[in-house]
Amino acid sequence: MKFTYYGHATFAVEIKGKKILFDPFITYNELAKDIDINAIEADYIFVSHGHGDHIADCAAIANKTGATVVTNYEIHEWLNKQGIAKTHPMNTGGKWPFDFGTVKCVVAQHSSGLPDGSYGGNPMGFIFMTDEDNFYYSGDTALTLDMQLIPGWAKLNFAVMPIGDNFTMDIADAVKAAEFVQCNTVIGVHYDTFGFIKIDKAKATQSFEAAGKKLLLPAIGETISL
Repeated sequence: MKFTYYGHATFAVEIKGKKILFDPFITYNELAKDIDINAIEADYIFVSHGHGDHIADCAAIANKTGATVVTNYEIHEWLNKQGIAKTHPMNTGGKWPFDFGTVKCVVAQHSSGLPDGSYGGNPMGFIFMTDEDNFYYSGDTALTLDMQLIPGWAKLNFAVMPIGDNFTMDIADAVKAAEFVQCNTVIGVHYDTFGFIKIDKAKATQSFEAAGKKLLLPAIGETISL
């Protein structure tokens, strides 16, 4: 499976020829200034919650690509009012068979206000169960015991988790989260973008290695194979 990192918590995967983008926040991220959102292709956009640093470029990319936006019910309604009609609403605990595989929505312990102050519903994480790989994107979250349920739904090939602290899990909690979901390969996101979430990459990598796990930190714009 190909994984492309666009900075902060924005990334894309390709499954069965479908291009799937997550939490698009590029235009307002100075670290991603070399990424042209007009060059990004997407068949689907998954939005974990309503904060601006996860949804800022959603409407622009959805309009350009015609992608289906998958998110919670409240954000689905909000996007419809912004003129984005191609949406698929979901909510925590639900799952749906898409043409690339099945996605289950799971708990994320965070908040979810929208950029204009509207109510953003509950934040979510996503478990992707496909013929190629199974993976978990936690969204912005604290460490939660609910993560221990995830191995009962899917054996994960990799997980995507925030590691920047302050707004989400820190490194130590992300290591524990990897143990909870029984996954040995973690791609770290949601770090370094703002002063509040700067990390020591070497220490972060060493912390995962000490737990017998691998932390991947691809560069912005880099595509890796998993």
